Amino acid sequence: MSTAPGNIAPYDRGFFGHPRGLATLFFTEMWERFGYYGLRAILILFMTASAATGGLGFDDAKAGAIYGLYTASAYLLCLPGGWIADRILGQRRAVLWGGIVMGVGYTCLALPGIVLFYVGLTLVALGTGLLKPNISTMVGQLYGANDARRDGGFSIFYMGINIGALIAPLVCGYLGQRVNWHYGFAAAAIGIGFGLIQYVWGGQYLGRAGLDPVPPDSPEAARKQMAQFRGSVAGVVAIALVIGLLAWTGILQLSAQGVANVAGVGLVSIVVVFFIWLLTVGSRTSLERKRMLAVAVLFIAAALFWAAYEQAGSTLNLFADRNTRCSFLGYSFPPSWFQSFNSFFILALAPIFAWLWAWLGPKDPSSPAKFAMGLIFVGLGFAILIPVASHTAVSPGWLTLTYFLHTVGELLLSPVGLSAMTKLAPTRIAGLMMGVWFLATSVGDYISGRLASFYDTFPLPRLFGTVAAFAIVVGLILAALVKPMKKLMGGVN
Repeated sequence: MSTAPGNIAPYDRGFFGHPRGLATLFFTEMWERFGYYGLRAILILFMTASAATGGLGFDDAKAGAIYGLYTASAYLLCLPGGWIADRILGQRRAVLWGGIVMGVGYTCLALPGIVLFYVGLTLVALGTGLLKPNISTMVGQLYGANDARRDGGFSIFYMGINIGALIAPLVCGYLGQRVNWHYGFAAAAIGIGFGLIQYVWGGQYLGRAGLDPVPPDSPEAARKQMAQFRGSVAGVVAIALVIGLLAWTGILQLSAQGVANVAGVGLVSIVVVFFIWLLTVGSRTSLERKRMLAVAVLFIAAALFWAAYEQAGSTLNLFADRNTRCSFLGYSFPPSWFQSFNSFFILALAPIFAWLWAWLGPKDPSSPAKFAMGLIFVGLGFAILIPVASHTAVSPGWLTLTYFLHTVGELLLSPVGLSAMTKLAPTRIAGLMMGVWFLATSVGDYISGRLASFYDTFPLPRLFGTVAAFAIVVGLILAALVKPMKKLMGGVN
C-alpha cells in the first residue's frame, strides 16, 4: 500500500477524493495568483496613465522596460527560491514567508509614491520566487510514491491557479481603472492576506509535507552550504550598495531602460552558462547528452512561445486600452477585463483537451509536435489582429479570438513542457528541470515587456505581424524537426 509522507493518513479523501491538504494549497495558490494576475492586469496601464488620472505618466518605452524586468524577475527568482526552500527553510516556511513578502509588496503599491512603487514591485517579485516553485512541490508531497491520484491532484491545483487568474482582473481591474489605481493594488494585498490566513489555519492538514529542508550529507556539507548561502547574500547586498552609492553620487546614471538592458544581458548570460554546463559538465552518457540537447531546443521554443503569449499583460493590454471598444451589449467594461479571457478559456477547454489526448491514444502527438502547434497557434493569435491593428474602437471580438487561439496554444505546450523536461533529465538533476521551465518563462516575460516598449514608435500592423511571423516560422521549423527531435529524446514522448 502506498502511504503519503509524514502523518497524512493513507488515501485521505477529504477534498474531492484527494488529501484534505490539497484544499489548503489550492486556495493558497488561488489567492496568490489572484494577487499576481491582478497586478499584471493593471500594471502597464497604471504606469502609462497620465498623472492627472492618478497614473505615473511613463512613456511606453520606460513602462515596457519596467514591466519586462518585473515579470522576468518574478520567475527567475524561482531558482534561488527553490534552493533556499530545499536547503534552509523547507517548502512550508518558504511559502509562508513568500506570501508575507508579497503582501508587504502589494501594500507598498497600494500607497502613493514612486519609491514605494519600486519597492513594492521588488518585494512582490521576491515573494513570488519563494512561494511559486515550492507550493507546487508540496502538492506532490501529499501523495505516496505509487498513489495514482497524483496527476489528478495537480489538475485540481491547476484549476485553482486559473480561478484566481480569472477573477483577479475583474476585481483589481475594475477597482484600479474605475475607482482608484491604488485600490486595485490594495485588493491584491487583501487577496494574499486571505490566502495566508487559510494557509496557516489549514497547515494541520499538510502533515509533514514541505516541513523540513533536505538534510545535508554531512556536518561539513552543512557548514559549506551555509557559507555559500551567506556569501551569496553578502555578494548581492554588496553589489546593490555599490550601485546605490554610485547612483546617489551621480557617477552612475540609472534609468529603467538602462537597468532593463543590463538585466537582459545578465539573463542571456545565465541561460548560456547554464546550458553549457548542462551539456558539457559532469559525467553524462551519450543518451543523456542527446536528451539534454533536446531540452535546449524545447527551452528555446518555450521561451519564444512565452515571449508572444505573455504580451497579454503588455502590448495586448495597451491594445485593449487604446484601440479596442470595451463594451458588450451596451455595457462598458474596463480594458483590463480582457485579461480574464485566457483563464476562462482554459477552464472551458482543458477537459476537452484531456479527453482528446486520451482518445488519440497511441496517435497522441509527441512533445515536439505539440510545441510546434503551440507556437503556430500563438502566432495566429497575433496574425488575425494585423488587419485591424491600426484602427481605433476595434470590436472586442478580435481580442477575444486572439485570446482563444493563445489558450489553445498554451494547452498544447504548457502542460507537456515541464513533464517532458523532467522525463528527459537524468534522475540526479530532475529537480533542476523545474527551474529550467521557470527560466524559459522568465526569458519570455522579459522579451514581452521589451516589445511593449515599441508600442508607440512602431506601426502596430508591423509589430503584430513580426511577432506572428516569428512564432509561426519557428513553429514550422520545429515541426520539420519532429523526427530528429524524437531520436534525440531517446524514447521519451
